[in-house]
Parts: sequence; C-alpha cells; structure tokens
Amino acid sequence: MNNNTKHCHFCVTNTKWIDYKDTETLKKFTSMQYKIIPPKRTGTCSKHQRELAKAIKRARFMSLLGYTVLKK
Repeated sequence: MNNNTKHCHFCVTNTKWIDYKDTETLKKFTSMQYKIIPPKRTGTCSKHQRELAKAIKRARFMSLLGYTVLKK
C-alpha cells in the first residue's frame, strides 16, 4: 500500500453532515481563488466531496464565502 494515501477528513472525524455555516472548515477546501479543490488533492471520498461542494455553493449564495477574489 502506498504511504501517500489520503483519507477523507469527514470520514476520519465521523462528521454526520457538512454545515454551510462552518466557513472555517469550508475555506480549507477552497483555493486562494475560492475554487473548490478537487478530491484528488484533498483526499475526500466521493460522497463527502458532493456534500462539500453543495455546502460551499450554498455558503457562497448566502454571502458567507466569496465567489472570486476582489482586486483593489
């Protein structure tokens, strides 16, 4: 078995559901440009990646997370 295997953060912490109001957790799974990081880099399983994407999109809609980086 490969030592570089990644385990799903939500499976390891036994998370029941991903809350869109928990912006600190959601920010860990977005890049500097607020793009959703793919599961190949984060190691999340497909079930939790779908829930994570839905939570991030919901947080963006509620203005808790940004869509893009604001330039000054």
